[in-house]
Parts: sequence; C-alpha cells; structure tokens
Amino acid sequence: MKMKMIIAVLNADDSAIVSHNLMKNGYSMTKLATTGGFLRAGNVTILVGVEEDKVQGAIDIIKENSHSRKQIMAPSTEPGMNLYPTMPIEVVVGGAAIFVLDVDHFEKV
Repeated sequence: MKMKMIIAVLNADDSAIVSHNLMKNGYSMTKLATTGGFLRAGNVTILVGVEEDKVQGAIDIIKENSHSRKQIMAPSTEPGMNLYPTMPIEVVVGGAAIFVLDVDHFEKV
C-alpha cells in the first residue's frame, strides 16, 4: 500500500480538537509548535502518516475541526523604517493549510 504524509498547519486554538479527533479515529500523528510568518502567531503543525486510502478521512477530520475567525491585527513597523503607525485592521485567521506528500520510504521500528 502506498503511504502519504499529511502536513496540516492549524491555528493553535484548533489543535487540541483536531488532534483528539484524529487519534479517536485511529490516526497516528505528531504535533509541532510553529509560528506563522504573517501574524507571527502561534500555530501547530500536525504530521500524519497514512495509507493512501485513508487520506481523505484525515483531511475531513481536519476540515471539520479547523475554523476561521476574525482577529484584530495591531499595526507594526520594522525597526529603521520611517513609517507612520496605521489603524488596527481586522484579518481572518485560522482554518488549515493542508499538504499531502508522497512517501518514498517508510519504516516503523
């Protein structure tokens, strides 16, 4: 059976429920604390190694438990930049970015 690696980048607020539901449904996973580049906010990256026929089930669980939400982003300027501060803006955060990769080799030892 061909193996796939699912990499899902989630909002930290959604990680516990996604992890719980993946494990409850028999998926083994690894959870990594990561930081997003745009908002510099805490994310969680979940790695799930699955057989090809179980990919869609894992993706469905991730989608069902990852939700977008609105957040106010404070203005920021980089040091050395002569920019005037702007008003805070509302941005949509959350949801999930999901990548599915082919696995050339897999061993469980």
